[in-house]
Amino acid sequence: MREHAFTVTLAEPWGEGIVSFAQDAELDVDVRLESVHEGILASGTVDAEYSGVCGRCLTDIARPVEVEFQELFAYPGEEETDFEVQDDHVDLETLVRDAAVLSLPFQPVCQPDCLGLDPVTGERLTESTGSEQAAPIDPRWSALQKITDQDGTAESRAAEKEES
Repeated sequence: MREHAFTVTLAEPWGEGIVSFAQDAELDVDVRLESVHEGILASGTVDAEYSGVCGRCLTDIARPVEVEFQELFAYPGEEETDFEVQDDHVDLETLVRDAAVLSLPFQPVCQPDCLGLDPVTGERLTESTGSEQAAPIDPRWSALQKITDQDGTAESRAAEKEES
């Protein structure tokens, strides 16, 4: 068994979407390589920081992430596997990249209770007013609004229903 710790600087960005690992980002990799009958078992962790924008309010975000990985690199033989030992070496790049990119969030947010953007003005909503704003009425349904607004008749009809 051998243990290694090293830092890798990315030559190109990893991941596509609203968050990714940027070019020149540093990944701290701790790996343990164990010799087993079928090949070499590689297990470890990757510590890195992803960056991008919030999925709700579009502000810039950067968050740390820790990813665990484990894979068996098989000795070359008759069966073909995804990961093989080549010339007594294992190539961790594909394994680490796949594990790191799959750990990226699908809907990243700057904070758990991010309110997003105002649909009317496009401004960032920073605080909750505590009251819900009335949704605009579709003009096709505005005729129904006139029925309920006729001199309080909607309230009297509701009261009649409760009594019966």
